Amino acid sequence: MTLLPAAFLAGAAYTLTPGPGFLMMIGIGASQGRGAALRFIAGHFAGDVLWSTLALAAIIGAHSIGHLPFDLLGLGCGLYLGWLGIGALRFRAGASGGIMRISHPAWRGLLFGLTNPKAYPVALATFTALLAGSSDALGWGALPGLLGAACLGFIFGDAVLIAVSGADRMRRLYHRHETLIVRASGVVFLGFAAAALANATTGLLAVRRS
Repeated sequence: MTLLPAAFLAGAAYTLTPGPGFLMMIGIGASQGRGAALRFIAGHFAGDVLWSTLALAAIIGAHSIGHLPFDLLGLGCGLYLGWLGIGALRFRAGASGGIMRISHPAWRGLLFGLTNPKAYPVALATFTALLAGSSDALGWGALPGLLGAACLGFIFGDAVLIAVSGADRMRRLYHRHETLIVRASGVVFLGFAAAALANATTGLLAVRRS
């Protein structure tokens, strides 16, 4: 597989991998329609580009960055996702303040995309798996093309999610089991938050001991 098709597939796979952003987008689309889901995804796209750029840079050879910046990011991301998870567990259908009904989807998508603790490790693992066979061709000059192909993959994956989230069957399913779905999402969010905080704390403690 050549580099650009591999990067496209990695971008699509990254977008379609279930996680906090995936669950939130599905919930927003089912409860508020495709327009709100599209605005959320538009904001989230900035985070996709950021984390994928960092992942590609790490793959190509940016070993001098070190782990400390990512450990600090993970700490902040874990705290933010934990806050979202607690809010989801307290959600009741028909009550105000549910995380799946939001007044500014684009802003929430931007903030969520930039702080999603799943983003960097999943992007790194996905791109590594699909680009490993072409490692000899990787270089800094290939970064813009790889990122562009990955962005096309993001757009493809986002289109699939928007189509699914706004489907009548999905909307009926969501409204029938809204409280259960939101609270289950909250449990997932808290799980990712705990993993992010544990990884970040382990890294920061290792830096302090060294």
